[in-house]
Amino acid sequence: MAEIAKEAGVSVSTVSKVLHNRSDVSSKTRAKIQRLLERYGYLARHRPAASAVLRGGLIDFVINELDSPWAVELIRGAEEVLHGVGMSLVVSATHGRTRLARQWLDSLATRPTLGAILVVPELTTGQHEELRRLGIPFALVAPVDEPAPGVPWVGATNWPGGLAATRHLIELGHRRIAIISGPQRRLTSRARADGYRSALEEAGLPFDPELVRYGDFTHDLAHRHALDLLALDRRPTAIFAGSDHQALGTFRAAATLGLRIPEDLSVVGFDDLPFADWVTPRLTTVRTPLADMTALAARMVLQLLAGEQPETTRVEVATELVVRESSGPPGGPQPSASL
Repeated sequence: MAEIAKEAGVSVSTVSKVLHNRSDVSSKTRAKIQRLLERYGYLARHRPAASAVLRGGLIDFVINELDSPWAVELIRGAEEVLHGVGMSLVVSATHGRTRLARQWLDSLATRPTLGAILVVPELTTGQHEELRRLGIPFALVAPVDEPAPGVPWVGATNWPGGLAATRHLIELGHRRIAIISGPQRRLTSRARADGYRSALEEAGLPFDPELVRYGDFTHDLAHRHALDLLALDRRPTAIFAGSDHQALGTFRAAATLGLRIPEDLSVVGFDDLPFADWVTPRLTTVRTPLADMTALAARMVLQLLAGEQPETTRVEVATELVVRESSGPPGGPQPSASL
């Protein structure tokens, strides 16, 4: 295909459009490409009709990063649904780089991908439109911002989750509660921080910008933020972390300063990844059904492939507070003296 595109003076995607009978190619260019295809004896690998979901078909799964249990849970949900209908998942990581997202999009024209599940990829509106032009149905999961009307997407109830986490700490008696959230421009980060602020207002507690930090959902930056917060003259007695990884960074900061959890500092996370039940003390967190989110996105794509429209293009799965041992009253019971 690359050789034919070069000889015709067009892009590989234009050759692909001719092979798949797309309408947005001029008759002159189409005829030129068809002559070259015949000359080279190229046999098109036709994409199946939208109404036919064939066993053995491929669905692309695009995610920013792969190096975390968070990514594993997301991939698992989509894979289970697609495996059940005899389809396979092709996973790509963009590492947050627009260039790599662009490369992935360009490669779609050269392989028989039927649809795509996009987990917070850094794709522009124009690139989403290109997916439509290629005839590839897609669904977004936990998008960076509110998608355009009609774009299928799945998220979580992040605002209620932030509200529940902060209410829990307030009910334990905490009055100076800090938050370390994700990137400020991300919809999920803002929603969790808004839930935190709403809980404070509901309890008649002042909102203190000094106690708010935005990070990147990873433990390294959260560790630095937690050290900064715990160095304040009036340090917080509790920290609500916007992800379980950020909670781990907070655990590390507390250990560095010789603070005990939860006696000196209560910590609540978000996601309920498998390790939340393994750390000591076990992590209180907000459970996000990550696998359910991508399973729903996979079903949306399958519906679109079958020529059906999902009942709704916006789905938010429910979050749930899971109380474990990392949260307790401020100045909790002191450990007994060792003999």
